[in-house]
Amino acid sequence: MMRWWARTLVLCSTLLVSVASSLLACAQQMDPRSYSNVPIAQNFLLAGFAHSQGGVLVDPSLPIDNVSAKIETALVGYVRTLDLWGQSGTIGLVVPYASVYATGQVGSDSGSVTRAGFGDPALRITANLYGAPALSLEEFPSYKQDLIVGASLLVTAPFGQYDSSKIVNVGTNRWTVKPELGVSQAFGKWTLEGAAGVTFFTDNDEYLGDKTRSQDPLYAVQGHVIYNFSRRLWAALDATYYIGGRSSINGGDRNDLQQNSRFGATASWLLNSTNSLKFYFSSGANSRAGTDFQTIGIAWQYRWADR
Repeated sequence: MMRWWARTLVLCSTLLVSVASSLLACAQQMDPRSYSNVPIAQNFLLAGFAHSQGGVLVDPSLPIDNVSAKIETALVGYVRTLDLWGQSGTIGLVVPYASVYATGQVGSDSGSVTRAGFGDPALRITANLYGAPALSLEEFPSYKQDLIVGASLLVTAPFGQYDSSKIVNVGTNRWTVKPELGVSQAFGKWTLEGAAGVTFFTDNDEYLGDKTRSQDPLYAVQGHVIYNFSRRLWAALDATYYIGGRSSINGGDRNDLQQNSRFGATASWLLNSTNSLKFYFSSGANSRAGTDFQTIGIAWQYRWADR
């Protein structure tokens, strides 16, 4: 029989945030087991690293070609599990630090830029609405998942490094807000998950000096097929599709409507009662505009309970 702490930690090791996708666009996140039940009054310290590389599909009307970028991202974060009106929930904060190297061509001339600094911090609140009762660590071993329905709110703040005279920046100089609704259904060792959300953007009124850059909402759906191999290991196949996000500069629309899809895989390995590792990979499957990149990353999670 699975030891109670092992079963608990397998379910708890779902709280890490996908770093590179958070930096590049909120809608591109693929987070399996975001709406799993977890014991309340638990604390998680997060640290991770991700490498992203690929092309940037720019507005065809711009005189820029062959744009590509390499992004190295490190993160630290904290997550706490909560009792929200009798159902479990979480609140978490992640702060990324990124190094970006981008190259491109304007006419016959080519060039490159390098940026490094803190990215926009992200705050996420998740509230399970059905099927995930708030349980203590001692009560949790008797819980067995069936259907879970949950919701989340992801907010990024414009506190990252930003220079209004530069096209390439680590920060975005705008707020983003992404509400999402998700479901999770268990079938023995298998779990199927789906989620739908929309990202809203405030204006960046310091784009290339005094210009105002606006962006339409970006709509996204994601799905996951998860399998529990043992008490210490689970893995998932992930996919997402997102559409929208057309931008404008000083009211002039740009030809950059996004209509993209991505796929990926995630695995989580429980090392002991307090530590776990997560490995993840994602790649663009079809991209119309925005980014067509590959990401690989690793993250460590440390858990402790309230005394």
